Parts: sequence; structure tokens; C-alpha cells
Amino acid sequence: MEDLVESILDYIRADYTDYAIMINGEWGSGKTYFWNNKVRNKIESLSLNGKKYTTIYMSLYGISNLEDISKKIFIETTQLMDKNLKKYMDSHQESRIPEYAKTGLNMANSFGLSQNSDKMDYASFFATDDKILCFDDLERANVDVIDILGYINNFVEHDHIKTIIICNEKELSAKLKSTNLEMKTFIATYILDKEGSLLNSDKPMVEKISDKIEYVFDKANDYERIKEKLIGETFEYVPKFNYIIDGLLMRYYKNEELMKFLREHTSLITSTFVKSGTRNLRILKHALNDFSKVYEVVNKYYPNTKLRVLQTMLIFTIAVSFEIKAGKITKDKFVTIESNEEYKSILVSSRVLMDNRQFYIKEFDNNYYFNFKSDYRFFKFIEIYVRTRIFDMKAFKKDMECIINTIDTEKLPGYKRLLTEEYWKISDEKFPEIIEEVIGNIKDGSLKLIEIVKLFAYFSYFSKRHLIDYKISDLKEMFLKSMDKAAKNSEYCDNVEEELSRIGLDVGEEMDEIVSYFNELNSKLKDDMYRKQAEKIFKCIPMKMETFYDKFAECMDKPILNHYDAYQMFQRITCASNEDIVLIKEMLVNRFKKYRDELVLEAPFIKKLQKVLEDYCKGKDTSIKIVMLKEFANDLNEIIEMYTEEELQDSLADDDLMLSIDEL
Repeated sequence: MEDLVESILDYIRADYTDYAIMINGEWGSGKTYFWNNKVRNKIESLSLNGKKYTTIYMSLYGISNLEDISKKIFIETTQLMDKNLKKYMDSHQESRIPEYAKTGLNMANSFGLSQNSDKMDYASFFATDDKILCFDDLERANVDVIDILGYINNFVEHDHIKTIIICNEKELSAKLKSTNLEMKTFIATYILDKEGSLLNSDKPMVEKISDKIEYVFDKANDYERIKEKLIGETFEYVPKFNYIIDGLLMRYYKNEELMKFLREHTSLITSTFVKSGTRNLRILKHALNDFSKVYEVVNKYYPNTKLRVLQTMLIFTIAVSFEIKAGKITKDKFVTIESNEEYKSILVSSRVLMDNRQFYIKEFDNNYYFNFKSDYRFFKFIEIYVRTRIFDMKAFKKDMECIINTIDTEKLPGYKRLLTEEYWKISDEKFPEIIEEVIGNIKDGSLKLIEIVKLFAYFSYFSKRHLIDYKISDLKEMFLKSMDKAAKNSEYCDNVEEELSRIGLDVGEEMDEIVSYFNELNSKLKDDMYRKQAEKIFKCIPMKMETFYDKFAECMDKPILNHYDAYQMFQRITCASNEDIVLIKEMLVNRFKKYRDELVLEAPFIKKLQKVLEDYCKGKDTSIKIVMLKEFANDLNEIIEMYTEEELQDSLADDDLMLSIDEL
């Protein structure tokens, strides 16, 4: 880095130059930081032949016309000529004017409020041999780059002002190609059509259009020509990351404990940064800021957290920041992973069972945790914080409690070790014990139904590799029997595809029968869940109506009514107040209008309820309640008419099937 600074100073020291120099580097790599903290001070401290240099820095970010550049140069120069301002800066040891202060001074000058009583020193104003111009963010200007370089060339070629241009040439190249792309595509297509070569099959149309655009609108060649004329030397800015990181860590000097931790783990920060495959120090800076929050909260609520966990949190915060903010993945890539256990399950299935559906997670883990052993490698609260900027205390405490309970894998139940840990990490002595423990759990039906399905995939794998002394056929019989027991203690799994996607299912045809039987049992669990929901919700009529409305609103799109008795519903409705009868009716009608297809299974229930209400109202003396109940029956009839006869027959067939299942 010192060699680069010295090369730039050699350019400044040269008696005569008719060229500018360029500092090229990736976005976020610290080019502007390098100028402000290493180059600028060195230039302004030079004294050649009794002459001191003045640097004038301008960011071209957002500049929309060349006049804006002229205004910036004028403002910077006139402020530097203000003797009162210079006197103040010297007395307060200020090296440069803050940007917000420049804004105020500009406005003061425009309103005639300048405090400079001296006449302008035109000799200083016209002098060019002591000025150094620095133009930053060339690729971010909203003006044609060719025009900007032509404008800068006036200072360099005619006034011989030493000029430094800072940019990202890779982005500049992309910008030159993408400018007015729609217009270029239209014209290129038109030309190809006129030439009669648009529909030729000699090469793909997209490639032909791209080639024609490059031929007709070759801005890149224009850029290279003017660059060759203007730029004498181009320096590649590739910072030494240890130096840069030391500078980033200095911002935490007020927090001695955090500062000490980060300094002790500089190599960990550097290696994770390098593994990200980018040179974007801006993202690293934000990642370290995020980690400072994580470190602060962890030490406040869980001060005895193990060092290895904190180290892993540091790696994970930096890694997730780069993966999301550098545009490597979409923000939603990690959203469905709720815990470290799920994360490890994905890794186990991808590594053990060669399931490539979660290829990204495996690559993420291999990249950032290579040669770094840690049982806890995924922190949901950090992922949420980086992705949403919200520090979710509930997710934080859930993660931390889980860490406390599972950080020692030896204490984990055997089945969890198989599902969340690569089996080769288990010792040969311990492996048979774990297998027998898990088989005991399977036989007594103490595991969840979905866990049994996952375990079958692994046991099949072990059997084929002769790691266990069980035939596939015997395993299948054992697991199918255990699934009946497990179903009695399990709850409905509503994310089956997501759960099963976390294991490799390509283990043979024997898996198909297991999954098929699981789906059958899970369907019964779903019906049982809806039945319990219906009973819990509708028993609130008529005594706990507010609770009823809240609970019913939560399952508006779920067909829970086909698991409830229509006559019992009728009894509860007739006991409700007239106002509640109207509200219940409106809720029913609105939910069917909104979720017609989802609620088709409820059609038989609606038909029965409508008939019961209609029969009840026959011959009754007119009253408000009877009128309300008649309207209720009429509106239910409108719901029935929403469905075709075929749909009603299908739902009745499903209803009969449900009755037969219930009887069983």
C-alpha cells in the first residue's frame, strides 16, 4: 500500500505532466477511505520549491450535467480562498471542511452573507500549479462518461493540473454496454432485418443482436481512445485487508471488551471476508456493526456464553451479510430455516444421502465453516436481524436457550443425533448404542410421525452399507407398525413437502410405501385437528361470542365445518342473540365467497344446516328471531348454489368417506 502511495506522490512531484492518473478498484474496497486517510494528507504535506499543494475532491455520484461539476469546482475553490475561513480552520486544526458545512457556506454566499471582507486573491484563484483535482465515483455519474473525461481533459491537457480519477472500471464497462439498451436493441434489430439476416439460423438471435449492438454502438472503444489520451497510469487498488480491518476496528475503541474480542479474532474476520469472494469493505463494515449489537445483547442476557459460540456468531454474521448484501442470493434463501437443528438436518441429508436439492446450504457451510468445527452454526435471530434490520428478542432467546440445551451433542437423544449430525462423527463404540436406542423409540411410538419417516431414510442407507444388521424388508415392517403408534401421539404436519425436502428420498422404492402411509395417517391427523378445532370454536356459542369470532376468524379458509354436527350447530345458533345470528351468518357467507374452492368439503354440512333451519321455521309464529333464522337459511341456500351438482356429489362422497373413517 505504501508503494502505491509513493507512486501517486511521484506523479505529484513531477515538474510537468499532461496526463491524469486513475485509481481502479471494486465498489466498497475502500478507495475513498484510502484517498482521505493515506493519499490526501501526504499530498498536502508535500513542500516542493516552497510550494504547498491544495487538494480539491469531488464525488461525481449523481452528477447529471457538466455544469454541476463546474459549480462544484468553483464552490470548493472559492471556499479555500476565504481567508477568514482558513484562519478559523488553522486555529482549530481542521484539515478539511465537512460536507454539511460546505452546504451552509454555499447558501450563505448565495445570500450575500459571506464573512470574508477581503477582496478575492485572483493570483491564488488563477494559480493551477498548486491544485490537485480528485474526481471520485466516475462510474456513478448520470452523465456520459466520454463527456466527463473530455471535460476533465481540459484541465489536464491545457492547464496541466495534476488530476486523479477514482473509479471501478468493471462497473464502468458494464454501464457503457447497458446505457439506452432498449433503444440500441431496437435499432440493431431494425438493421439486421433490413440486412435480411435477422431470421437466419446461423447463430442465436440474441447473440446476433448483441453483436450488432457492439458493432454499431461501441462506446467501449470511444472510452479506450479517450482514456489512452487522458490517463497516463492506472493503479489497481487492492488493499491489504489486515490494515483496512484494523482501521475498521478502531471505531469500537469505546467498547474495550468488544474491541479486545474483535482484535483477537482478526484472522477469523479476514478469512471469512476472503471466503465471501468479494472485496466490498462497506458490507464488512456493516456486518461488524451488526455483530457489535449481537455481542452486546448476548453478553447482557447470557454472559457465560462459550467462546466457540461467539466465534461462530461472528463468522455467521459476516457470512450472511455478504451472501445477502452482495446479491449472491435472494433474501428469502434462509427464511424457511427456523433453527440450527433444521440447518443441520439439511446438511446431513445433502452429505449423507447425496440430496442435492439443498445444494446452496451445503456450499454455504463448506465455504464459511471449512476447517472450523462448531455444533451450532445457524442463528435465526442473526439471520432475521441482517435480513430485516429487526432484532427479534423472541428468536434470540429461543436460539440461546437451544444453544444451552444442545451444545453438548452427547446429551442429545439418539434420534436427534442421527437427524442433525453426520453419522461419521459418532464413534464406532457409540453408534450401535444409538441405533438400538432409536429402534426402541420407534417401536414404542414415542417419536413424531414425520421423524419416523425421516429416520427410515437413514436406516435404509445404513442397511445398504451394512452398518446395521437389519434387512430393508424387516425395517419397513417395523417402521410401518410403529407409525400407527406414533400417529396416536403426533400432530398434523402442515409443511410435509418442506420437511421431506430436508432428507434424501432417493433411497429406493421402499420409501414410497412409507411416505404413502405417512400421507394417509397425516390426513387423518388433519381431520382430527379440524374436528377438535371445530368443537373448541363452536362451543363458544352463545356464551363466549367474542372468543368465537376471534377463533373462527383464524381458520376462515380451513374446512372445519365438515367435522362438526349440523344439528348441534343449529341448537347453538338458535340460542344466540338476534344480533349474533346475523353476524354468524355474515361470517359464513363471506368466507365462502372468499374461499369457495377451499371450502367445497363443507357443502354437505351447509346443506344439512340449511335444511334443519328451514324445517325449524316452518309453522312458527313470526318473530324477529324466526325472521333472522329464515334469512340465515336463505343465505345458506345461496352458498349451496355456488357449487355445481358435480362438486356437491364429490363433496358428499368425501363426507361419506369421512363418516366411515370416523366409525373405524
